[in-house]
Amino acid sequence: MFRLDTHDNCLQPVQKVSFGELKLLERRHLQEWLAKHPNALTNDSVDDELLIIQKEFSGFTDTNERLDLLALDKRGNLVIIENKLDDSGRDVVWQALKYAGYCSSLSKAQIVSIYQDFINKQHDEPKKDAAEALADFLERDSLDEVVLNTAQSQRVILVAAKFRKEVTNTALWLMGFGLRVQCFCITPYKMQNDILLDIRQIIPPPEAEEYMISISEKEREEQTSAGENIKRYSIRKKFWTELLPKLQKRGCALYANVSPSTDHWLAAGSGISGMHYSLIFGNKFIRVEFYFTRSSAATNSFAFQWMHERKDTIEQVFGQPLDWQALEGKKACRIQCEKGIVQGFSEENWPEMQDWLCENIIKLEKAISPHIVELKKALQTQPHEVEDDG
Repeated sequence: MFRLDTHDNCLQPVQKVSFGELKLLERRHLQEWLAKHPNALTNDSVDDELLIIQKEFSGFTDTNERLDLLALDKRGNLVIIENKLDDSGRDVVWQALKYAGYCSSLSKAQIVSIYQDFINKQHDEPKKDAAEALADFLERDSLDEVVLNTAQSQRVILVAAKFRKEVTNTALWLMGFGLRVQCFCITPYKMQNDILLDIRQIIPPPEAEEYMISISEKEREEQTSAGENIKRYSIRKKFWTELLPKLQKRGCALYANVSPSTDHWLAAGSGISGMHYSLIFGNKFIRVEFYFTRSSAATNSFAFQWMHERKDTIEQVFGQPLDWQALEGKKACRIQCEKGIVQGFSEENWPEMQDWLCENIIKLEKAISPHIVELKKALQTQPHEVEDDG
């Protein structure tokens, strides 16, 4: 690493040091840094965001072992984070695998309890309900619609200043079996009185990670034939398969080129990239919405506010008030109409639910579509679009 001296137009080497030389400790320092800034261990992807739910977790039966950090990712997977200082040692992979095995049996209720305990210990932060905080992190209305810690979904992150070859080789080998293992090399540098940290993912190489994960996921999907997720996917696909012809019969062209999905949502384009109409199907609610999900939060906020200025006109055409959700602190925004239901996965309730969705998505498109062309023109004048196109 070098410091650029613009005055003399030259590079000045920055001194590489060890944590031992700096008298920094694994638990008191490295662990606390990562607990406060877990997204230092991500690749700037929304799906990679981490939420720390416990430090020094020891809730294992018949053992006093403690894992350094326990986290949750955006897909509801538990992430085991093991930290070492200047050397990974030979046994760190085995240690992390033991913890992953221990954690694989944790239920949703146990995860909520673990996180609530962690929250209650944070004396410098306001107390909050763990279930609500987890749902908010996962961008869901309720934890009821989320599956946490599914079978063989656990991830492992190893952090050290130096990794032995037996560790990196084993990590790569394990990825072939569908276990997501990442090794982050954290190197300290000293520049006068400042300490700089270079945190780099070395296993798998970031440019190859997506491909390796997709191959592992494909193989895992092919081997999976049962389980709660498969049942839920089947229910959703059947529901959408029945709904789509009803929309076409009512003259709604929005979903003419959309196929049934296993997701709880079904999206259709609006004419503006990253802004779409969505049908939402859950066991406890159904919803229609217009979703702003461009890559730039500023663009979404601008478009949402632009639409909100036309709120009265839009709601007059829709025929009733809509729920305008700016979703503060999140990248996306939405305009929605929701209906609570009981036992949405019961097929005897589907005809009434499907009629409601058909009626209201047609009304929502009718209310919003007259404004799409002008909104698109307004977006083209915004500097945020430069960021989106990059």
